[in-house]
Order: sequence, then structure tokens, then C-alpha cells
Amino acid sequence: MQQHIINIETDLYQAIQQCRPQSGKRLGEILIDEGFLDQQQLDHALSIQLNSPGIHLGDTLEQLGYCSHEQVTAGLASKLGIPYITLGDYEIPAKILHLVPSEIALQYNILPLAEHKNRLVVTTDNPLNWSALEVVRFHTNHNIEAVITSSASLGKMLEKYYLQNGDDGLDDLDDDLKLVSEEKERKDDITLSQTAAKEAQKKPIVRLVNSIIMQGIKYRASDIHIRPGNTQIDVLYRIDGKLRHSRTLSPVLLPALVSRIKITGRMDIAERRLPQDGHARVVYNDNSIDLRISVIPTVIGESVVIRILDKTAGLKPFDQLGLGEKEMEEVRTMISRSYGMLLVTGPTGSGKSTTLYAVLNEIKRRGPHIITVEDPVEFNMEGVEQIQTLGSIGYTFAEALRHILRHDPDVVMIGEIRDLETARIANKAALTGHLLLSTLHTNDAASTVTRLIDMGVEPYLLSSTLLGVMAQRLIRLNCPHCIEEEDIDPHVRKQLELGENEVFYKGKGCDQCHDIGYLGRAAVVELLVITPEMATRISNGANTHEIKSMALANGMKSLTANALEIARQKKTSIEEVYAVRLE
Repeated sequence: MQQHIINIETDLYQAIQQCRPQSGKRLGEILIDEGFLDQQQLDHALSIQLNSPGIHLGDTLEQLGYCSHEQVTAGLASKLGIPYITLGDYEIPAKILHLVPSEIALQYNILPLAEHKNRLVVTTDNPLNWSALEVVRFHTNHNIEAVITSSASLGKMLEKYYLQNGDDGLDDLDDDLKLVSEEKERKDDITLSQTAAKEAQKKPIVRLVNSIIMQGIKYRASDIHIRPGNTQIDVLYRIDGKLRHSRTLSPVLLPALVSRIKITGRMDIAERRLPQDGHARVVYNDNSIDLRISVIPTVIGESVVIRILDKTAGLKPFDQLGLGEKEMEEVRTMISRSYGMLLVTGPTGSGKSTTLYAVLNEIKRRGPHIITVEDPVEFNMEGVEQIQTLGSIGYTFAEALRHILRHDPDVVMIGEIRDLETARIANKAALTGHLLLSTLHTNDAASTVTRLIDMGVEPYLLSSTLLGVMAQRLIRLNCPHCIEEEDIDPHVRKQLELGENEVFYKGKGCDQCHDIGYLGRAAVVELLVITPEMATRISNGANTHEIKSMALANGMKSLTANALEIARQKKTSIEEVYAVRLE
């Protein structure tokens, strides 16, 4: 299966020409043929994969410990007909390195190896990233031949040629990414680790951090994960709610990499035993983007997560949330009221804040006095007074609410109802002539009512103020550039009660969607409207089942039903519907 590199460029090119793809075989079959896997292990991995849509078989096999990363990579190489090489001590000529700019090599995890007859041989750990190969072809003006190698081996070579040898005459990274402000060296920094501080300021490390952040912004990622491992550092991006592996780096880079990120976020780079939070603001393509940085120490090194908050991308018009016409009209009716409480519920990352901001944008047209209390303030809104809570000094949601109600607001938005005190004050605000908006962590709309009652809110008061509850999830939308018919598992068809001949679609993956198959997200909701009859039942202590049954009888469309409607319009896949279903 494996083709090893030879220090003669023509021999390497001949190895590429001789490889043929095993297109008739699947990855699991190839791994069994090579003795890396047995049929029982493959069946177990496939059964797990059925319940984990979007996870590749190779990742599942590695997580179960059935195959090593190198074995999976070698199997993939055999399937695609691409040589799998071991780099060893192969020395890459300087003239070859100069063909690929350092920022391209670091950003796309691609290393040039040799040139033959206007063909550039490059190695990568992800030969299916066609867009990356196209970028290299464009920048080098060469036809590209790809070979594949292990992530660990590739990371060491990239470190050797692009990070450890200074600039090495290579092009500097185009400074498209600019820090708005960077804290100057403090007096107490004199005691910091001098090695880590110096390494963090080197141009290659600065380039690497910049390229990681730039790629996250280009990919529309909400978060960047930098995870330490025993043999490698993994860089992942959360794109449309799903984590995607991007590149692998050598573990020797971790101290300098984390130190550079800490400097960017104005944190203490000497402190490696305690978690730290930081923030930075960058300008990319004339857009101001906030970075919220979290660093947590683990037993094998510090782990970093960077939240990307693009203020221009986050504020959506109300009519672009993806709600159905019926739900939009019902929400508009609720927010036209002068008092009452509208709650948006769902797990973390379900788009609750985005929905509330969109609702506030709609309310702003009337010109009311709007005050918000948030932790943190994610997006700045013109015409809205926004307040940041500060738990360290006791300035909580409840404390801020007490003062807000004396400030003559018409509309109050609370970032989240977390405790009984906040819930009671919020309910009181809605009862005394204020329109109140907030969020809560519950799974569906009906359980929100019983959750507030369980927290200690009196049922008769809640029934007098609650206008409605919107439970929501974010559903990924099919990429319109690569849509194709979806292959649906019979078990999923049965669970969702789909017709045997009903056809659905999903994205295959292309350059436009970075080979993901999805492009963007929209909210899918179920909207519980509190009618007078339902208010009476709530006051009398109705349970979750009774509230939901009454809501469905009154015409509420469940979240799963709304998601299926979106799938029937070819906008999303059944895979996504199955992932967000509530029943």
C-alpha cells in the first residue's frame, strides 16, 4: 500500500503515475485487506457512525482505537490512488520552498517536495481539500500532484522549514489582519519565561497565529479550537455549529503559540497553572471583529478556544431569521404589546441571542426606550442602552434589573434568566407595564413554563405576564452549489415517519462550502402562544404534557415538523432534521 519517498525527483513522479485508485472498494474494506482491521470491528464502527451523522469512518476507527491515524491515512491513500510517503530526513531544496509562500503552506497544511516538468509535487494530510490545492496551483503557476503523509510527520516538516529557520528568505504574511490595540510590555512581565516570550514574538509564530485566525474568519467559524496532544497539536474550527479539523502542528510549538495568543488577548503569559480569559479586537477587510479568548491548562498543555464575534455578521433583520410566515406574524403580534414577557429557549449555541437582537431591531422601529442587560454584550446596537453585568463586584442581572426599572424603559431585554431572583424581577417588570425579552435553557417550549414554576415563580403571576415561548435550534442549510439526492437510512425514515419514495437533498461538498456540503444556518422553531384558555390552565398548575397537548391542538407546529418542512423545500438535509429533532 505505501509508497516511500526517494531522493530522486523523477522517481517520486513515477510513483505518482503508477498509483491507481481502488474506486470499487470502500475504506473499511481496504483496511481489512491490509490486516489493519477485522470485519467485527468495522461493523461496530459503522453502527456507531449511523448515530453520529457527519463523522467520517476514519475518525470513528481512530476514536475506538481500532486503527492508528497512519493506518487510516494509508488506507485513504490507497483508495484514492495517491502515494502515501514517509518523509524521514528528506531535504527539500530552497528553490522548491520558495515556490509556495509561507502563509499558504501554514494556512493549508501543504508542503512542496519536488518539481518535475512544470509539475509541483506537494504533500498534505488531507488530499480531499481540493480548494487548498487550487490555491497552491494559482500561486505557483504549476500543475499540482499531491501525495499524502501523516499529520505528525507533516507538522514536523512544516515546523522545520517554515517556523524554526527564521524567515528563511520566504515571503512575509500579508498583514490583512490587524490588532486594533496591543498592550505594551508591563513591569511585572520581567519575570516571565524569557524563552516563551521571545518565541512568541518571532515572525513565524506571529504569522502562524494570524493565519489560524484569518482562516477562521474566512470559513465563517464561530470558534477556533487549539487542542494539545501527546504527539501533535490539533487546530479545529466550529463552522455552522460543527467542529471541523483543519491542521496539525508539532507539539514543540505549543508554548510559543499559546504565549502569542495570550499576548494578543492581554493575558499573563507567565501563568500556566490557572485558566485565563482575554479579549482582542482585530480588523479584517475593514470589518471590526472581536475575539474572546479562553485558555485552560490540561495535563498535556494549555488548550485554547477563540470565539469569533463578527459584529457585522451577527445583527440579522427579523425577516432573515428563517422563521415561517405564521411564526413571524405571531411574534410580531406579541412584540406589538406594551407589556408582557417573550422568552426564547434552547441549548447553548442555538442562536437565542441572535434572535433577540433581531426582535429588538424590529421593535426599534416604534422608537421605544430600550435597555438591555447582558453578559457579555455581544453586539453594539444603535439606539439601545446596553448594560454589561460584572459578577466580580456583585453587579448581577437581578441587581441591574432593580435599577433599570427606575430608568423609565419601555422594553427590557435580559441576556438570560439564571435564578429565581432574576425570574421574579423579570416577571414583575412584565407585570408593571414593560415588554420584557429574555432567554432560558430548556429543551422545548412547553417545559419552559414548568421550569419557571419549579424555580419558584408563582403560577398565577406567570400566567398573567407570559405572552409566548419560542424554542429554537440552528439548522445547517444545504450548499446550493453542490446539492444532490440524499441517501437516507431506513431507520431514520421510520423514526421521522417519512414516505418510502419521498426524496430529500443534501450538499455533496465543493469549493464554495469548503467541502462541507452546508453553507450557512437558519433558525428552526416551535412557538408556544399563550392563549387565555392556556393561561387559566397554567394558573391551575398544568404540567408540561398538558401544556404541549393544548398548544398542538391550538395549531402550534412542533420544531421537528418545521425542520421537516425546511427539508422538503430542499433547503436542508434529513441528516440535519434528525440531529435537531425533539420527539
